[in-house]
Amino acid sequence: MSLSQLLFGRLSAKRLPHLPLQFTSAKRNVRLLNYSTTAMGNLYDVVVIGGGPVGLTLTTTLRSSSVTSHLKVALVEGMDLGLSRGWKPNEGEYSNRVSSLTPGSVGFLTDIGAWHHVNRARVQSYTDMKVWDGISGARIHFAWGASPTTTTSGTIAYMTENINLTHGLISRLDELGGVEILDKTRMQGITTGEDNGTVDLSEWPLTARLLVGADGANSPVRVFAGVEARGWDYGRYGVVATLRLQPNKGGDGFEDELGQKPVQKTAYQRFLPTGPIAFLPLPGDFATLVWSTTPQNAAFLKSLSSAEFVALVNAAFRLTPTDLKYYETYQEGLVEDIAWRESEVSVDSTLVPPRVIGVQEGTVASFPLKMRHADTYIGERIALVGDAAHTIHPLAGQGLNQGLSDAQSLVRAIEHAVLHGQDIGARLSLESYVSERYTANHVMLGVVDKLHKLYGTDTAPIVALRSLGLSVVDKLGPLKSFFMKQAAGI
Repeated sequence: MSLSQLLFGRLSAKRLPHLPLQFTSAKRNVRLLNYSTTAMGNLYDVVVIGGGPVGLTLTTTLRSSSVTSHLKVALVEGMDLGLSRGWKPNEGEYSNRVSSLTPGSVGFLTDIGAWHHVNRARVQSYTDMKVWDGISGARIHFAWGASPTTTTSGTIAYMTENINLTHGLISRLDELGGVEILDKTRMQGITTGEDNGTVDLSEWPLTARLLVGADGANSPVRVFAGVEARGWDYGRYGVVATLRLQPNKGGDGFEDELGQKPVQKTAYQRFLPTGPIAFLPLPGDFATLVWSTTPQNAAFLKSLSSAEFVALVNAAFRLTPTDLKYYETYQEGLVEDIAWRESEVSVDSTLVPPRVIGVQEGTVASFPLKMRHADTYIGERIALVGDAAHTIHPLAGQGLNQGLSDAQSLVRAIEHAVLHGQDIGARLSLESYVSERYTANHVMLGVVDKLHKLYGTDTAPIVALRSLGLSVVDKLGPLKSFFMKQAAGI
């Protein structure tokens, strides 16, 4: 008797490939058998592992498509999705887990009906972005109005809290219905069965024709599939925080002469030798900070008082890299010393962010930066999306946008298989997804990686060359417009 007969034994079925998986939960035991028919009630066409923004988007897209809406779909997530479903934000407080969405991504979310459920009052678009070299001062200004070709909205990107997005996606899923959501459920193990013509599915609450890993950078689904993820750690940490800003009449548009708060805002990014620091606007007098720096400086930043942290953030956009390096180990009188140094430096206020006056309590945090790319995005009856397939440096704000594009592409592949009577879990049906997304993601990973390395040095010849290149691109409207279109996903 074979292993599959010992495990499953009694129930007759067609000779089709299968893949047993096991999950555990605080509230239930969940086991999956990845199988290629839906003849039995506990068989699912697609099981998505991971209820983050990408997994939820994939599931929502499957349900909203007229081609795939009849498929039986389950979503498995380790965390409690009830927290996102019942999210009630406090006014004047923002999460430090914020993402940048391109117009292309927002268009996709609108098409599947999810953007309507996002709390738009907590979403901030920006129409300008100012980027400069912290050593040479060379600059580039991104704005659709400065290019020959403009979009209808002029928006470069939209900033939104991740929980706002997941709340919108879950609300849309609840509206659509028809998805089995198993939250607070974690994967325990995956084992491979054999196809011997007879299987007993009576003890397996879930089975699937296609298993999708949207389960993050340490994806258990990817590990099971035997797919290697290659890359490296940057030896850098990303420090994030929610900042409160000094109201600014006119200028950046935080408050005009009538006391109104216009929609238009500007994002800022300065490349320092230790990594870029980015200031990204949120609604009202708030912004989110993403500061890529050394592990030692990240720990130092997290150890500071609120006043010291605020002073150092302001200094990071105004003082020289030499001054900032001096402050990495500064102990006493930090606020006063920074104030004195800033008073001795002439800075054009139109070229730097509004001054930070506070940091929201409990929002200063850090995470290690790395680059990873899976060798492939598919296996037999398995597909990988989002961070399970690739991890990117945050300097370009493209991580979530890549994952949403993965979800969109994978659903297109599934739709094609359904329309042509193909097995949605077969490699042949999934190949179009890989060919469409792998090269695009690889190029983006490579460009961002090279930018990090290019700006991570203070060697004079390299500084001169990169500064020249930045200045040239800034003056070449069509070339700059091309880069903006690529980044905006349009």
